[in-house]
Amino acid sequence: MILIVANSGRMLAQAAQQAGLKPLVIDLFADLDMQGYAEDFRQVKSLAESDLAPAVDYFTEHYAVTHVIYGSGFECHPESLFYLNSRLIIVGNHPDVFAGQQDKQAFFSTLDRLNIPYPDVVFSAPDYSDGWLLKPMRGQGGFGIKRYDADAEAENPVYWQKFQSGTPHSVLFLADGRQLQIIGFNRQWAVRLSDDREFVFSGVINNADLPDAHKELISDWLTQLVPLFELKGLNSLDFIYEKGRSYVLEINPRPSASLQLYDRDLLIRHIQACTSATSFTAGAPSLPACFTGYRIIYAEQDVIIPRQFDWPDGCMDLPNPGNMCRTGQPICSIIAHQKNLQAVVEQLLAKQQLIFSKFKRF
Repeated sequence: MILIVANSGRMLAQAAQQAGLKPLVIDLFADLDMQGYAEDFRQVKSLAESDLAPAVDYFTEHYAVTHVIYGSGFECHPESLFYLNSRLIIVGNHPDVFAGQQDKQAFFSTLDRLNIPYPDVVFSAPDYSDGWLLKPMRGQGGFGIKRYDADAEAENPVYWQKFQSGTPHSVLFLADGRQLQIIGFNRQWAVRLSDDREFVFSGVINNADLPDAHKELISDWLTQLVPLFELKGLNSLDFIYEKGRSYVLEINPRPSASLQLYDRDLLIRHIQACTSATSFTAGAPSLPACFTGYRIIYAEQDVIIPRQFDWPDGCMDLPNPGNMCRTGQPICSIIAHQKNLQAVVEQLLAKQQLIFSKFKRF
């Protein structure tokens, strides 16, 4: 048995079941497919300690569970990781390490010392709005990032970062606190949901189309950062690529959505890297056997999930019948596997259009 706690636990529950584990899940959505992967689950209102504690109590009282893997959502509740650490053995970065990545001043100061480029950052309001983004200190998935308006009052805690043109990318890597293995470089997609939600994460594909020399440079950066931050397990680094230069945005110190683009043994390797001595071999990552893309489908208008809805193949994170998905909220996610990039993009678009057309029939 292993406990999984995340905003959405489907991805980790699926990976755990495929690895031969028996996942117990605490999350916010209790999606239909997650329920199929989990041995048991509890739905909570938030990942705040007050909401988590009763669910953790339930599992520790009813199951012989000793370890917990955490996923997305703790960016806004890092104190809850310390609570989990007091109850169970965390498989992943220690809460101190996770909290350290939320300290943006310390993070960017480290990049300065290592001469690793990033878009300009300030921690007090600029005198002018042009070219600045307002970003939450504790954010995930691009939510809360918006163009800075000097006349609007900023909600704390925030910081300001210069807008950098280019294409968003990430690199998924496995670490043991000292060394690392690159799993793969990815191209990310963002979607504009509204004027103040312009940079929301909408998907990722395991094809970054970056020069090999540039991949080696980013790998060198991580070789320096991993031991400094004592990163363990699966992590990802987000960056912007523009005209032969990359600019670091952040490190996500937990398994990210790109885990789904690669081999099914990644969760076992995550556990091994966090709990035992693992031999890391140097060298470039092996190329995936096919192109895989993952995309989140956001509601274009308020939608009530119909009963007996026929979800197309490749749909995941399936909401329960009767649930209301408000405009701009995620409905589900989809995945596609093809032999080339264009075919993946076309298949994802076709599946999205099919989902919307099915909703119009109700």
